[in-house]
Amino acid sequence: MRGFRWPPPPDGGPRTWGPGPGAPRTGRPALPEPETELVTTPHGVRLERLVTGTGEPVTVFAHGLGNGIATTRPFGSAVSGRKVFFQFRGHGRSDSPPGPWTYLELARDLRAIADLAGATRAFGASLGAGALCRLLAESPERFEKLVFFLPAVLDEPRGEVARTRLTGLLEAVADGDASALADVVSLELPPSVRNTPAGWAYLRQRLDQLLRDGLAPGLASLPEQAPLRDAGALAAVTAPALVIACAGDDLHPVPVAERLAAALPNATLHVYDRPGVLWTERADLRERISTFLNG
Repeated sequence: MRGFRWPPPPDGGPRTWGPGPGAPRTGRPALPEPETELVTTPHGVRLERLVTGTGEPVTVFAHGLGNGIATTRPFGSAVSGRKVFFQFRGHGRSDSPPGPWTYLELARDLRAIADLAGATRAFGASLGAGALCRLLAESPERFEKLVFFLPAVLDEPRGEVARTRLTGLLEAVADGDASALADVVSLELPPSVRNTPAGWAYLRQRLDQLLRDGLAPGLASLPEQAPLRDAGALAAVTAPALVIACAGDDLHPVPVAERLAAALPNATLHVYDRPGVLWTERADLRERISTFLNG
């Protein structure tokens, strides 16, 4: 593996060292950012939202910490009906009311967006999966179908490795340090992708968004928290659920997904054998999610 370097190559291709051919200079870029809107929620926090697709049913998509609409859109690419993407408080153009915040506030954001759109299905990735768990603990019958992608935390706070990485992300954004931020964000990519055109395109888009919009200080306490005190709070959730995990993912340990699947009465667990599935198993992941939600 050739080492990672920032800033990226000026021509958009990979830097190479030593002998050997360079990687191809073409690659699929990340999805462009579409026009979004700000909506006012019943609890007074304006949230950035994007609605795509038409008809019923309606699915709401909740993103992970430091991510947003652009990174959740691929999960809904083959899902039927209307799809509602949004930014939690402290992300993108959404409001940042005084913190610190808990998963209860995130669950309120998710519930408000779902209620405004009449969503009957929900997808939660990482932090979004935690917010979805918190919502379901209060309203177990709120959704008809559920997808949890890479759940990071359930009834215990994140581990030290995850807390260190997330703290590093928040600090790099706060400092406006593009190089430090690139080092952290590059860890989201499989090693084989980091010095490819597609990897650079993803990295550029993520850095542009994070350095432009920032991340609110109120997010800093979330890595120390868990959405639930007891996973048993999910025992009343009868909706079919799909829980997806990846072996070898330090931020999203498989045991968390296993405990979540065990806590949900009607859940199916699928574990990929390596991390980075949006890059390595994109077609399978797309089909798995859409088949479950469209069925």
